[in-house]
Amino acid sequence: MTMDKSKQLSFWQMFNLSFGFFGVQIAYALQSANISRIFATLGADPHQLSFFWILPPLMGMIVQPLIGKYSDRTWTRMGRRKPYLLVGAIIAVLVMLFLPNAGSLHFSTRVFLGLNMAMWFGLFSLIFLDTSINIAMQPFKMMVGDMVGEEQKTEAYSIQSFLCNAGSLVGYLFPIFFTWIGIANEAPEGVIPDSVIYSFYCGAAILILCVLFTFFKVKEMPPKEYAEFHGIDPAKSEEKGEGLMSLLVKAPAAFWTVGLVQFFCWAAFLYMWTYSNGAIAVNCFGVPVSDSGMIDTASKAYQDAGNWVGVVFAVQAIGSILWALVIPRFKNVKAAYIVSLLIGAVGFASIFFIHNQYALFVSYFLIGFAWAAMLALPFSILTVALEGSPYMGSYLGLFNCTICLPQIVAAATGGLVISLVGGSQPAMLMIAAAFLVLGAASVLIIKTKK
Repeated sequence: MTMDKSKQLSFWQMFNLSFGFFGVQIAYALQSANISRIFATLGADPHQLSFFWILPPLMGMIVQPLIGKYSDRTWTRMGRRKPYLLVGAIIAVLVMLFLPNAGSLHFSTRVFLGLNMAMWFGLFSLIFLDTSINIAMQPFKMMVGDMVGEEQKTEAYSIQSFLCNAGSLVGYLFPIFFTWIGIANEAPEGVIPDSVIYSFYCGAAILILCVLFTFFKVKEMPPKEYAEFHGIDPAKSEEKGEGLMSLLVKAPAAFWTVGLVQFFCWAAFLYMWTYSNGAIAVNCFGVPVSDSGMIDTASKAYQDAGNWVGVVFAVQAIGSILWALVIPRFKNVKAAYIVSLLIGAVGFASIFFIHNQYALFVSYFLIGFAWAAMLALPFSILTVALEGSPYMGSYLGLFNCTICLPQIVAAATGGLVISLVGGSQPAMLMIAAAFLVLGAASVLIIKTKK
């Protein structure tokens, strides 16, 4: 059987399909730009900072394949993917209301396994936040694969990419916006500033509203229509299904070769999210560093640097939006991938040498080129390789491990790596540049479906 190409979606149907992604990405941007700032404010040592990023992707590796597997077999009145989307969004909203208050809940100063209780609260909140964001995020990718024909997939994923980066832009700028209108950007030692707390509150409100919009506007296909649309044998689509390990064994070559590229790319960006705040504070805001590598996180300069991280991350999102318009002009997908990652590597490396906060715009704008490629090209290559498979959700869930695993490895080894570079957080972004170069080299071995 072949895919039914007769069903075309309008622009607004494809827009509605991904609109909730805008809200989800605001939450993800707030997490990415502020987690290191939050934990540093709560008292985390820079050598421990990367460890706070281990458990979230570990949970993602466990949860995402299961979400893909079970949503492949979930056919309800509410839809196939939408129930998971709604549950993930609700959990994310609840956590976003509590996480930034970790320093304000008057925990005792008792220390357990080297962490105070406020950091333990923040750590478990982060685990639930990252897991719930991923639960809410994955169904959007799956629904495009489910409901959009092959000839419209590029347009549909482009719309999703635009909404993703637009959400990032809003999330990154929230703290500096609230500071600009007079919300306090400083707080007592160990307490998160109100500018960050209000950012999470607003992000939570927008997240649930956007997700509810998509939930009520989009109607997923029933099983028979889905099988006809994708050219799947109905009898095969109703089978119990294969186990995740069996699917891994049978995964197309593109799954593994793109996964190798993903390993280097996501390790690089884990370092960016973890160490940008400290690197910018030291290089551009003159925050002093002790012999042990500790930074004065209670200082006004450090909190100003935290706001500036949101600004440069917003610049990165703008670079990603604009470069996403250029990528389709490449005649060769692998060439687009390599060029994007190498330009991103230049952006990372330049941060080490820059001591002017405005010059960082160029660095993070270039990093946006790599981010644009990471958002679009891996899923484009993989979904083409999987066309006609009844296990699209399962494979996309398993593919999420190529995002989570490198973050776990990078986080677990971050303390050792930063020790090797003398505790320098700017140097960690030079390491990130090297990872992107390795990622670009790995693109050469990608096996694509002709």
